[in-house]
This record gives sequence, structure tokens and C-alpha cells, in this order.
Amino acid sequence: MNKIKNSKKITRRSFLKTTAAAALAYGTIGGMAPIVLGKAKKFKGVTLNGAAFQHGYHMYLKEYLPEFEEMTGIKVNLELAAFPIYNQRADLELSTKGRAWDFMNITFIYTGRWIGAGWFENLEPYIKDPNLTPPDWDADDFMGGSMACLKDSNNNRYAFAWEGGAMIAAAGRFDIIEKSGFNHLPKTFEELVTMCAAINKKEECYAYVNDNLHHWHWIPFLHGFGGDVFKAPPGNLTPTIDTPEAIESAQYYADLLMKYSPEGILSYTMDQARVAQMTGRANYRNQAIAWLVPLAKEGSKVSKTVKYGLMPAGPKGNFPAVNSRGYGIPIGAKNKKAAWEFIKWALSKEMVKRIALEKGYTAICRKSIIEDPKYKEYMTLNGQDVASLYMKVMEMSGTTGHMAYRTVPVFPQVGDKINKAIERIATKQQTAEEAMKQAQKQAIADLRKSGIKMDI
Repeated sequence: MNKIKNSKKITRRSFLKTTAAAALAYGTIGGMAPIVLGKAKKFKGVTLNGAAFQHGYHMYLKEYLPEFEEMTGIKVNLELAAFPIYNQRADLELSTKGRAWDFMNITFIYTGRWIGAGWFENLEPYIKDPNLTPPDWDADDFMGGSMACLKDSNNNRYAFAWEGGAMIAAAGRFDIIEKSGFNHLPKTFEELVTMCAAINKKEECYAYVNDNLHHWHWIPFLHGFGGDVFKAPPGNLTPTIDTPEAIESAQYYADLLMKYSPEGILSYTMDQARVAQMTGRANYRNQAIAWLVPLAKEGSKVSKTVKYGLMPAGPKGNFPAVNSRGYGIPIGAKNKKAAWEFIKWALSKEMVKRIALEKGYTAICRKSIIEDPKYKEYMTLNGQDVASLYMKVMEMSGTTGHMAYRTVPVFPQVGDKINKAIERIATKQQTAEEAMKQAQKQAIADLRKSGIKMDI
């Protein structure tokens, strides 16, 4: 993602100069405690081993690690692997209570399994000990939607979020939409279909686009029609993907893909969908914010015509998807206090702000930074306050609990069945009813093999 224009750009040197002076008084934002650069390095000689999947945030942190090592004396080895490889290795390491890693990323879809199994440290004792965590580190500054999946049923925190994947909507060619008689982005499912029918293929631009992760994009429509993936997650994991609401929403979403999207849509990756929007070949998309911000940045052909908004609402309400991932300390870690020092630094207000402004990272989870004028300025895209949209979605998901379906250990198995069902409906291999009933039967069979108790 592009950095801020040179006239507004915060260079590393200028930032350090500014924050060093500010630290002597009240910190950089919100009256934080000063950074004591001259304190004794009680962790000198400690080496931390951490692991995560390949992602921009981790790569940015690696650039700043020399500063952390200089400040604390802690050497950090941060191992990054491809997303599926990391998750496979992490699951094996955690399940055997291995001691290879001192801190780890907790992946969203595995939070229920990894935290529920007791494989991560409860961080509440670290947070509440003033000798380990000054109050102005502000653990409560993290948005509710980003922390919901990183807690247990007693609200104990096991990780802190570095990413908030809040789903919003964006139309790259809003000018086409306006010419077709619409003065705002669709607010309801009905309006979305009406708009797509009116604008499809105008000026060689398809109305809709999305990638092939159907079990992410379809679920907000399922919720909007009044359905859910499970009966009452996480307690009751009986699948409910063959209900009338599920069948209706699956047909609705399959129609968006096949009637109003580019050819070959069922094989589109996230990057292909992004490029289709940025080049003006496709218009409207619902996706996590980090994939939509580039539409308004340098290099995008639609930077002057893009329009942002909330996901449309269905008959039963508005349920935009939100995912999050965080840094936690595995139960078998050898250097737990040093690992907490790293997490505090990596997700401090100072570092989150620097990564947001210096690197252009948008999916941050600290409320104080989202409300900071510098971030809001950066997130004013084509004249629109996208930071406020982002915060609204994060706050909504922190109270509704509609994302509980995705953090249960068995979701990946059911999600695979959903993906295939949507494809069969879109290609007319089966009716929506046939496809969803088949997916339901397959999901139940899989969950029975896993020993999951169900009502069926």
C-alpha cells in the first residue's frame, strides 16, 4: 500500500525526533507514559523465537526490530511461512505443547480450537501487574470486534489483535452508478440487485466482483436473510446450512456471481478481484477494508470515482463480517515475560501509529489511533471518511456476536462444504436447495467423525 504523499509523509528520522521529545512529556497520543530509553536492559541476552504467516504487518515489524533489540536487549527471530503451512505447523506445535516458539500469531479461524484447548497463556495476569504493564499501555483501547475471538467465555484475553478485517463495500465506478439514477450505494439486498441489473456491463464494467472464498463473502448474506452456519455456536454446533434462509441466500449470492460478474469469476483470487476493481473492469465488491483502500490510492484507475459504504442490510438486519488475528504466548513458551515485552512493543500505540502512517497499514485495532487526526486524514479517501466506516463495523461486530460461527474448531470443515455448494449452484449443477441439503449432509457426516455432539 502506498505511503502518505511526501508533503505529509512521516519519515523514520522525523518520527523518532518528534516522539523522543514528546515522550519526555506525555507520549505521542492520549497521554501515554514516557518511553524510558535509558532503563536497565533486564532482558539482555534473551533470544525470542516467534512465528506467524506471511503478512505485511509482520514484515513491517521486522524492519523495526533493531529498535526493539536496542531498547530491551532482546533478540527476536520472527519466522514467517505461507498461510496454510504456518497454520499446520502451529497446530502441531501447540497440540504437543512444544517449546519452539515464545510468541505466535493466533489465526482467526483457529481461535476457538487454540484458545479453547488451553494452548495459550491467559494474559490477564500480565495486564493487571503494573510491574509488567503500565496502565497507559491501555489494554482496553483495542476495538471490541477485534478482540471478541481472542477471549474466552469469561472475557479473559489470550492475545491482542494486530489486524481487524472489517468488511465494508466499495464501488470503483460510482460515476456509472450515478448515471444510472442511483445517488448512493445500496442499503439493502434488494437495492443491490436492482443496481447490479441496471449497471451491468455499462462502459465495459461488470456490476459485481468477488473472489472464490465464498464461505467468507456469502455469510453476511446468510445472516441478513436470518440464517446461520450453526444452530447456536459455540455451544450447539449442529449445522444449519440447509434451512430456507440458507437456501434463499445461497441462490441470491450465486446470482450475484453469475449474472453480474466477469467471466471466470468462480476461480478469482483476492488479487484478481482487486485488480478487476482497480482497472474499472468490475464495479461493486464487499470485502475486508484492506482490500478496498487501494482503490483510492495512486495507481488505481478508479481513484477519482470510488465510493465507500457499509454492507447492505437484509430482511433481518446488517451483519458485515469481521475477522481478526493477534499475538499470544503459547503455554510451552520458554521466555514468557520477554514475549510479553515484545507484544507490548509490537502493539503499542506508538508502533501501531507508525505502521499505519509510515507504512500505510489500514486494518489497525486500537481505537485511539483510528480516531487520531493523522490516521483519519490518511483514511479520508476520495473525500470520504472511511475510518468512521471501519470503526462502525468493528463496533457492530463487538456487540452482535454474529461471527461466533467462524471461530469454532470445526468451521474449516463446514466452510469447505459451503464453498463447493455455492459453486454447484452458480454453475447450475444443482438447485440451491439440492446443493445446500447435500452440503448439510456432508457437514454432519464430517462432524460426527470428529465426535461433535449435534441435535440431529
